[in-house]
Amino acid sequence: MSTESFLKEIQAIGEKFLLKLQKLPKAEPVEIVCFCVVLLFIVTVLVLMIIACSCCCYSCCGCDGRADPRHRKSQVRPAAH
Repeated sequence: MSTESFLKEIQAIGEKFLLKLQKLPKAEPVEIVCFCVVLLFIVTVLVLMIIACSCCCYSCCGCDGRADPRHRKSQVRPAAH
């Protein structure tokens, strides 16, 4: 997929979203609830991705961008019976 077609697709999705928002005040209650559920799902996924990326970056690199040797992964070995 070329960059131009990708941008057109994003623009089309944005226009559909704006059209849906404009029609929302006149929509039926079921449609409003469905729209809110989908919107809540999208926001939740984005927030969880941001949290996961920030936690991963923080544990790997710390705040200053350097790796911390104290946070090395240790191997877990089974206990002897």
